[in-house]
Amino acid sequence: MTTSVLVVEDEPAILELVAINLRHAGFQVIRATSAEEADAVIRNELPDLLVLDWMLPGQSGVSFAQKLRGDERTRELPIIMLTARVHEEDKIQGLEAGADDYVTKPFSPKELVARVRALLRRRAPHLAGEAVEVGSLSLNPATHRVLAGGQPVELGPTEFRLLFFFMTHPERVYSRAQLLDEVWGDHVFIEERTVDVHIRRLRAALEASGHHERVETIRGTGYRFNGA
Repeated sequence: MTTSVLVVEDEPAILELVAINLRHAGFQVIRATSAEEADAVIRNELPDLLVLDWMLPGQSGVSFAQKLRGDERTRELPIIMLTARVHEEDKIQGLEAGADDYVTKPFSPKELVARVRALLRRRAPHLAGEAVEVGSLSLNPATHRVLAGGQPVELGPTEFRLLFFFMTHPERVYSRAQLLDEVWGDHVFIEERTVDVHIRRLRAALEASGHHERVETIRGTGYRFNGA
């Protein structure tokens, strides 16, 4: 489950620099050179985070950020603004337009990667790539390993993503439709009952350790992960 970052930058050298460093850090990188191109990418598939240059041909990064914040589908998309503008009023304008963070050029690639990780921890902790634990159940997205009481648990890729989502969003009830959007993606069109199949597989894999009871069915509503 690779976290995707859309980088919107019209300067080829900077775009390449950012993309290489993010890929080396384990992120899937999608490139765009204008707001219009980025908009087409986002309409097709929502990325997990956006690195957005201020000065772009056509629509500016600031204007594009405002547009994204005004759309319900992209309102919560984490955004880092990348720009040569260094004045305080520029930073305020970028943040007020909807950016979560602001990085000025020239920048350290390592710092940018660190800011991407920090923003994901704040806005989308399930995508930050860090291990999570609930009781004696632990999941490491980097190594794709799940342990229950120190013993390995074999999961298919969908069950792994489902468990990861549950462990990072405990105690909240999710409908089948919400789980499809969150785990499968908001552009995947499959039957809601598919969720039930994977829930059964997940419970079966966790049964030996007793953690299957954490995946609770809320009648008439959906499912909840008991993190107590």
